[in-house]
Amino acid sequence: MRFLKWVFAIAVFFGIGVVALRTAFPLPEENFSAPMSSLEPDWEGPLGQVVEGAMERNPELDGVRPLVDGRVAFAARAVLTEAAVTSIDVQYYIWQNDVTGLMLLDELRAAAERGVRVRFLVDDNGISGLDTILAELDAMPTASVRIFNPFTLRNPKLLSYAFDFGRLNRRMHNKSMTFDGVATIVGGRNVGDIYFEYGTGTHYLDVDAIAVGPIVKEVSAAFDDYWNSKSAYDAALFLPPVNEKTIRDAAQTARQSASGAGYQQAIDNNPLANSIAEKDLKLDWNDVTLIVDDPAKGLGNADDQGNMVGQLIDLASKAHTSLDLVSAYFIPGKRGPEILEGLARSGVKVRVLTNSLDATDVMPVHAAYMGYREDLLKAGVELLELQALRERRRDRSLPEILAGSASGLHAKVFAFDGERILIGSYNLDPRSANLNTEMGFLIESPSMAEALASQLEKPTFAYRVELSDDGNLIWIEEDDDGQAITHLVEPETSRIQRSVARLVRWLPIEWML
Repeated sequence: MRFLKWVFAIAVFFGIGVVALRTAFPLPEENFSAPMSSLEPDWEGPLGQVVEGAMERNPELDGVRPLVDGRVAFAARAVLTEAAVTSIDVQYYIWQNDVTGLMLLDELRAAAERGVRVRFLVDDNGISGLDTILAELDAMPTASVRIFNPFTLRNPKLLSYAFDFGRLNRRMHNKSMTFDGVATIVGGRNVGDIYFEYGTGTHYLDVDAIAVGPIVKEVSAAFDDYWNSKSAYDAALFLPPVNEKTIRDAAQTARQSASGAGYQQAIDNNPLANSIAEKDLKLDWNDVTLIVDDPAKGLGNADDQGNMVGQLIDLASKAHTSLDLVSAYFIPGKRGPEILEGLARSGVKVRVLTNSLDATDVMPVHAAYMGYREDLLKAGVELLELQALRERRRDRSLPEILAGSASGLHAKVFAFDGERILIGSYNLDPRSANLNTEMGFLIESPSMAEALASQLEKPTFAYRVELSDDGNLIWIEEDDDGQAITHLVEPETSRIQRSVARLVRWLPIEWML
């Protein structure tokens, strides 16, 4: 009885605390001062002139090119920002306070300073340490910053989950930058050093796509939907007042660092700048479709059937010959196994590339995925797990084990029947399906789909997971000489690491991973 009284007292105390915090840190009654819409495409600027000429040579098609190399992806953003003369619309889940984050913020500051209208929409979960810098950008006459699903308590920020978990657990995972309404970049990369894979330390492998043509208008319309959504708030409602200007100085310090010099060199040597100057964009011309979640998903008010999850299920279910899935985080959930196993049993070649336990940066996701492997393999689904791309160390501490590796896969690329490919932000997990908002390009390009297929055919960068004759999981690794090495346990992991993963696997948290 005494124990129950203590439990009741703790529950009451917690409830009072939640009510008190919610009362002390409420959401503002109004999200923003006024809605804003995209400007008309600027065909007179340097970008508009080169894009318009290319579009005239390829009527009704979209010009697109994947951005695989990290430095090229970074430089493309910087070059297009420097070339913009009218508008730049930015939408990201994470924007880091590091070398590349500061350099690109300074490019946006410079654009706003020369009169370009900059709209910067960022998820509040991914802007750690940037409050004062974003306040400076927002204070500029031609720049505006809005925050998606903001934390009303700024410090300590994570305490906001205690009194507003339902809302804050839903995040905007979209990634796009659109320039003068005529060119855009959409894909899986956030902005930060780790996403552009250069310099010392560890990095992600990722993919974006640069696109021009009619698809850009669709991206701009989607951006407007998010910019004016019920989850977007003027940054000035939450960020501190501007006391001093720091963006330029912080970016200059970043450029003078060793990695900053390398990134600046990538900008200076980027062939995209020459293509713009010579009015000769080198792109593949195809039909491209934007698939994007309704921003109402950020409040739990969107229909699954109309969102990305419904459209992807429809695309996958209609595969006739092959389905190649590259997803950093892979948890098939309730519907996934039925679809993938059914396709494999019907003769469709189904392949999945995800992170190995050693490579993943979110160990609980891999722990959840572990429970699906045997049934998928029995049905004929091919599973590939990326090897960690860093110096391998077995003697990691428990915090390092829980945090995982940051030298793994971050891309989200899916190919259907060797004819079309999707590049975007969507992970094959419950969070992307049910909680986060997502977007991506569906590109009708057999050459891109076949390129992905050829990379997965004999992947020396990944373990091939199989079932042994006695039904146990094994990992097949091919060395540079083509010799096969068989691992009987998760490669390059310790017993502690595997034990922690098995323990986490039983926790009831898959729905939020």
